[in-house]
Amino acid sequence: MMKISIRFLALTFAMAMFALSAFSQGQTIYNSIPTTLDGNYPSQPFQAQQASEFGDRIQFAIGGRKVIRVTQTMSSWGCQSGAWYSADCVTTPGATFSHPITLNIYNVGPGNSVGSLVGSVTQTFNIPYRPSADMVNCIGTNLGKWYDAASGTCFNGYATNITFNVSALTVPNQVIYGIAFNTSNYGYSPIGPSACSASAAGCGYDSLNVALGSGAPSVGTDTAPDDAYFNTITAAWYCDGGSGGTGTFRLDAGCWTGFDPLVKFVVAFPATTAGQCKDGGWQARTRENGSSFKNQGDCVSYTNNGR
Repeated sequence: MMKISIRFLALTFAMAMFALSAFSQGQTIYNSIPTTLDGNYPSQPFQAQQASEFGDRIQFAIGGRKVIRVTQTMSSWGCQSGAWYSADCVTTPGATFSHPITLNIYNVGPGNSVGSLVGSVTQTFNIPYRPSADMVNCIGTNLGKWYDAASGTCFNGYATNITFNVSALTVPNQVIYGIAFNTSNYGYSPIGPSACSASAAGCGYDSLNVALGSGAPSVGTDTAPDDAYFNTITAAWYCDGGSGGTGTFRLDAGCWTGFDPLVKFVVAFPATTAGQCKDGGWQARTRENGSSFKNQGDCVSYTNNGR
């Protein structure tokens, strides 16, 4: 019995340490991303709908306001070779394409318009191609899709998270944020023709979308779940048919019910007492500038000496 108890305690301790190490450092003030991603979600395309930027207006929960990370769920439809809608879609497991993506954070202006820019960060991400077409499980009307064994569902796109590292950007309680990137023909600076854009498979970034979910956020508030913020040059893609203008990032009200961007904002979570560093607490806490601690002693030293 003693051996069993020791083994059980050891296992429990290991699981607790894993949970702490997996806990992202900092404090979450907004989160609409599920704990475990589904194979894919509805999504907002850029190339297919001539878009440059897409986002939402959100209200943060009580907590810090120095943003250190923002995670956005994307939907990748591109195949390494072949087209996403065809049985010839083939992807080597783990294959990715590299693409720069921009996060913009804005103040909320009069009438919930897009206000002044609070901050912006552009990072290059390795985006996974969607898996190969499954010719066993995905046939008939599902032809060309990949098979998600976890849900028993066939999908065209593949859900994946990207995380922007932000340098402790101070934000107000409510913001409008946007995700922006370029495709072969659209975006703020279209990439133009290339070898991949001339192929049947197309470029991975031409089949890259922003993932959308239907549930309420687990942290924070989606202030207007029927609305989004959108920039497309095509009037028909706006809720108002383009009467509010095209080609600018603006409020698009009324037709986005059940389709809100999946995003998570994490802020600095400064340690202020030595006790907050103990029992693994140092793994969740940060310095005032958002930087992480190496270990418990590093955290305790910071609370005692401010460095």
